[in-house]
Amino acid sequence: MPDSTVPPTPAVPLSALLARKDLALRRIAGPDDPGTVVHWVHTSEMADPYPYLLGGELLLTAGVHIPEAAGSGTYFDDYVARIAAAGGAALGFGVAPVHDTVPRALVAACEKHGLPLLEVPPQTTFSGVARAVWQLMAQARLAELRRVTKAQQSLASAASRPDPVPSVLRQLAQRLGGWAVLYGPEEAEIAGSGREPGDEARAALARLAEVVRPDRPAPAAGAASQTGSASRALPPGSRPGEPAAAPSRSAHSPGSRPGEPAVAPSRSAQAPGSRPGEPAAAPSRSAHSPGSRPGEPAAAPSRSALPPGSHAGPPPPTDHSRPAPTSATDTVAGTHLAAYALGGGRGFVLGVAAPERAPGDHTIASVAAVLLALLTGEQGSGTGAARSCALVRLLLGAAPEDVAPLLGDGRRWVVVHARPEGEGAPDAVAASALGAALGSALVDPAGDVVRALVPAGRAPQPLPGWTLGVSADAAPKDWPAADTQAARALARARATRVPLLRHGPRPALADLVPPGEAAAHARTLLAPVTSHPALPETLRTWLSLHGSWDRTAVALSVHRNTVRQRIARCAALLEADLDDPDVRMELWFALRQI
Repeated sequence: MPDSTVPPTPAVPLSALLARKDLALRRIAGPDDPGTVVHWVHTSEMADPYPYLLGGELLLTAGVHIPEAAGSGTYFDDYVARIAAAGGAALGFGVAPVHDTVPRALVAACEKHGLPLLEVPPQTTFSGVARAVWQLMAQARLAELRRVTKAQQSLASAASRPDPVPSVLRQLAQRLGGWAVLYGPEEAEIAGSGREPGDEARAALARLAEVVRPDRPAPAAGAASQTGSASRALPPGSRPGEPAAAPSRSAHSPGSRPGEPAVAPSRSAQAPGSRPGEPAAAPSRSAHSPGSRPGEPAAAPSRSALPPGSHAGPPPPTDHSRPAPTSATDTVAGTHLAAYALGGGRGFVLGVAAPERAPGDHTIASVAAVLLALLTGEQGSGTGAARSCALVRLLLGAAPEDVAPLLGDGRRWVVVHARPEGEGAPDAVAASALGAALGSALVDPAGDVVRALVPAGRAPQPLPGWTLGVSADAAPKDWPAADTQAARALARARATRVPLLRHGPRPALADLVPPGEAAAHARTLLAPVTSHPALPETLRTWLSLHGSWDRTAVALSVHRNTVRQRIARCAALLEADLDDPDVRMELWFALRQI
């Protein structure tokens, strides 16, 4: 028996084996089901091979075990029934040297029990059939690895886009041919992409996400029996989405004794080390521990989906003693569902719904889960608890310099203003992804601009899809001034169409005038326009861009005619010639003081 810890090899469709011309196999009985797959090949001449089969085998025999009077009794019917009960995928009968033809009674028995019967010609050896199966498995495994590699590359590329979270979900949905959704800590759908499933499957996926969410409610007694799906735990070596080998035989754990009677007519998966005959917990969906594969027996029973129209009632108490699984699967209304908890314990969950489940899907979805965990995870220098303490202290009147140590060990900070390219305001997920790229979790999506507070030691770099304005290094008490610097730097960066612009303080003539006198002069000079909030900012931006109407319009997100009207209004109110360089210099000096 193979080691249950070794990943199972890809199953081979029986139709692919029949298509091999070098084998010349021929189906002479049983259903022509394209979903029939072969997991391994076994040769046996025993009258009852049941105790030595795992399920999913192509059983090969030359009929040595057949007695002479077998055709007149129930021998063939009993023989085929036992193979079907063991979960055999198909029966191959070798013609010659014992039998010149396949016995008619065997053909009839296979038709009765729905077991595919293949005729193996004399020139085809059983070893050749087994080799062909292994070759097809190797080809399938190679194709799976190539598919997974391409998916990993496309997902990594999507994670580097300006909108990384929607891009990763979109790429995942395309690779799996279904729907991918990100659930937030409050159980709401933050983002999704792909072909949406029906309402029943969608609701079941949301419930499945609760199974893997940290601090999930403990399953109520008997919850496993309240499922409305056809999903169940599968034996080691099987794959999700494949038909169960048989409904009448229970799967035995490694080391159990073959041939012992099963305790239930349904085939249930038993934990490694358990004894055949012991009741097996059969949750309707399988919850996976780290490193496990979908379809393998769950380490712990998981919360099951309720039937459509039923009511869950009041939420059960949270069970902190049981660790939450990292992934869970289910099948509802013909749709394969999977949920993956993102790392970090923040409550984000990736949900996937697909009409089919192919080899490699679990690996591809796991890669997407890792990328999404990095994009939505905690970044920066302080923990969430420390930031909460800092917020409370600020609300209660503490000074910024007093709470700054809670945010990290940096004494100096920079303020970053970022605006995404294109239309639309950034959402919370995009802001979180931006914070991850900047190395700070202190982000604030305010309207169409995201503000971030970053330690000065982490110099922001240009980011694809974003325009950044960065302030000069500032102590906590100077954060408001740094915020203004970042806003002006962003406006100038957008006007000059550069991806990043830093505010660069340097000694100037303004430093020669005492700040109080400079502020008083600025208030007096600009008094005619300060009663109109838009005029000083327009004048400041226009002067900083050397009187360019178009660049000023871009920086302020207004029409160029609006800029012309405002500047003309400023000139009239100030009674000044704005084409005079001396006037411009004096106004620029004054505008820097307010």
